[in-house]
Order: sequence, then C-alpha cells, then structure tokens
Amino acid sequence: MIYEHEIPTGSKLYFGESAKLKRELEKVASELFYDAGFEEIVTPFFSYHQHKSIDEKELLRFSDEANHIVSLRADSTMDVVRLITKRVERSTNHAKWFYVQPVFRYPSHEVHQIGAEMIGEEDLNLSIQTCLALFDKFRIDSLLHISNINIPKILSSMLHVDLSVFEKGELQKLLALNIPWLTKLTCLETLEELEAILDEVPFELQGELQKLKALSCALPTKNVVFAPLYYVKMRYYNALFFRFIHHNFTLGSGGSYDCEGIASSGFGLYTDNLIEILIKRDGK
Repeated sequence: MIYEHEIPTGSKLYFGESAKLKRELEKVASELFYDAGFEEIVTPFFSYHQHKSIDEKELLRFSDEANHIVSLRADSTMDVVRLITKRVERSTNHAKWFYVQPVFRYPSHEVHQIGAEMIGEEDLNLSIQTCLALFDKFRIDSLLHISNINIPKILSSMLHVDLSVFEKGELQKLLALNIPWLTKLTCLETLEELEAILDEVPFELQGELQKLKALSCALPTKNVVFAPLYYVKMRYYNALFFRFIHHNFTLGSGGSYDCEGIASSGFGLYTDNLIEILIKRDGK
C-alpha cells in the first residue's frame, strides 16, 4: 500500500528552508554565469538521443506518437551541445551556456544540477574557477580532485589489466605487480610527487601527466589532489576531468569531451548535496 504522502525513492521534495536555499543557490549561480559571459539554455525534459551518452539501463524510456523511443533527460551535456550546434546555430554563435535543471535516471532518481558547457573550449580552468566562485559565495570548503581518463586507458592496454580494476578502485591489484614507477603512480597525490615521477614513467604516460601538471599550475587554488588512476565510465570524457569534494559529499564534476566533432568542456554541480551541506552546517 502506498500512502498519499509518500514519494518515490530517489525523488526530491523541497519546502521551507530547503526550497529557499535552492532558489538562492540557483540565483547566485545564474548571476555568476552571466557575469562570466554565459547565456542560459533550458533543454527539453524529453530526448531522442540520450542513449548516445548514457547507458540505456539508466534511461526512463517510452514511445512517442510515431513509435519512436523517447527518454527523460538523464544527462544535460550532450543535449546542450547537440541543440546549440544542430538546432539553434543559425540564431546564435554563442559558445558558453549554462543550465539549471534536473536529470532523471532509472528507476526514479531525480538529480538537480547547476551546470555549464563551453563549446569549442577544452581548457578546464574557467569551469573550475566558476565552481570555486560559487563555493566562495556560500563559504563552502572544497577539495579538488584532478584526473586524466587517458592514464587508466593507457595502463590497461600496456599492462593487460581490465579497465574494471580502475573503475572499482582495486589498486591492490596494481600494487601486486611490483613495478616501482607504477607503485609511485598509484600513490601519487601532490604536485611534487607528480614532478618527481615524470622521468620514471613510460613515454606514453609522460604527456598525459604533463596535462595534469599544466592544469594545476594554472589554477587559483592549491587545495588540489591528483587522482591519476581514477576512472569513471563516461561515454564522452576524453582527457582531463575533475571532482570537487567536501567531506563525504561530491559537490560536482566536469571535464573535457568531444561532441559532434567539437572539442569542448563543462561541468555540473549537484544542487541537492550543496543544500544538504548548507543546512547541516548552519543548523537550519
């Protein structure tokens, strides 16, 4: 029996202070985006193309009147780039877009996001600085994790190790190989450790580690941890990507990617986690 006041697991209800905080977060974020030269886009809740960026098992799908498969928006990135480059390109040549909207995953997960895409721009510096500006407005401390998805892919091929080892974080399997430079790479976190290992790793990895170093050196924050072996199964990340962490909460993530043949970058902040942090911190 389902009572009248029950809501599906994974769905969201905002009221009182949480609704006020949600509105304030979105307002402040929108102002930051406009000040940084972004324009806003609100994409349809329904899409024909979500399977190109999301595992079909995670999609909420149904058929339209012509019997075409439609899914609820499970990811904003690809739809934003596709709609800007394919549908509204004659109306605008703007390349920096932000959105404030939820995504939906099977079976009933509702995730509210504040995100942005920079079409034709691979440099993650602006994405990270925009996130930091919002955190600063709300006095939220964050730890930045920087990774490079190419490093696990290269190691997987080089060492004949399945990518699932990296995805599951089974680093003991890598340490068991007893390769000195790999052990150092597995434990690497700081810029000093990265610089010390550059000449020890195989040539194929040196350029990818240099990308991590270059990004970190350009950032306004030094509260950075490198996670070179971290792997996330995303269909569109193609090199550098990042996560912001606050204690046990992931505040948001982003990275560089290729969509419609255009090298781009973007990020998404998790509104629900930000609200929970603020309510717990301020005792509201």
